[in-house]
Amino acid sequence: MAERSALMPGTVVASHGRHCMVETPDGERRICHPRGKKNQAVVGDRVLWQAAPPGQGDEGTIEKVQERKNLFYRQDEIRTKSFAANLDQVLILIAAEPVFSESQLSRALIAAEAEGITPLIALNKSDLVEPFARAWERLLPYRHMGEGKHYGVLPLSLALSSDVDRALLMQHLQGKTTLVLGPSGSGKSTLINLLVPGATVLTGEISQALNSGKHTTTSTHWYWMDAARTTALIDSPGFQEFGLHHIAPMQLAACMPDIAAHAGHCKFYNCTHLHEPGCGVLAALKEGSGENGISPTRHRIYSDLFEELSHTRY
Repeated sequence: MAERSALMPGTVVASHGRHCMVETPDGERRICHPRGKKNQAVVGDRVLWQAAPPGQGDEGTIEKVQERKNLFYRQDEIRTKSFAANLDQVLILIAAEPVFSESQLSRALIAAEAEGITPLIALNKSDLVEPFARAWERLLPYRHMGEGKHYGVLPLSLALSSDVDRALLMQHLQGKTTLVLGPSGSGKSTLINLLVPGATVLTGEISQALNSGKHTTTSTHWYWMDAARTTALIDSPGFQEFGLHHIAPMQLAACMPDIAAHAGHCKFYNCTHLHEPGCGVLAALKEGSGENGISPTRHRIYSDLFEELSHTRY
């Protein structure tokens, strides 16, 4: 019987189906598959893997997934999709055109909050003056939260001011592991290629190695942004649908900073912030969209989500 090699540490940098690409501390990359269902890994996971015995191919096995500090994922009634693990922040890229969905944006922000991951919003296409002004105004509640150091909201024009945008982004990305999400048309591919020159070629090579052929957009990929490997960008598809069925209705307020800021002022400890007398959230709603208030749109998103999440349980 061939002797198996020792366990070695690594980081998952790409995944497709049950196959992963694991990067070793010295930068070598090896294709691995998990041993059993319990060791299914996602991009960003720290793992212990084992090389195949001599003469049994180059594919290794993931023997253990190390404890995660967080896992960014979505969950609907049918399935759970894990995006990435061990993140410092999530960058959500939206654009002035096409008009972004504030509900989808809020869902991604809530998923980040639930895992203790710092969210960062970037609004692209500032060169489209009037549409950008309208979109920037829609983001007013999020910018107010940003003034309290909770959310950052960055203006970008990736098609025109690439050097300026790169410098602005690097102020927020340097030294961190960041997952990038964005709907179709937001300019996410442009952003990735701006920050990681040659990313398209690298993605194709990884996908080919993992036998995913041309289906590069269905996979999640980790890119190093510097030779010292201190700053990482993770590109993942799947922003269009964003279920939050893993979050209980009564946990929702804590995951929305503007709601949470007033939830402690409620008369009842089990207040739903929908209709109760003495509700601090409803009182703030009457103040409107100012710095100390809650915008009607944000409260409507909260209300709709509370109802949706309640229906999944009762």
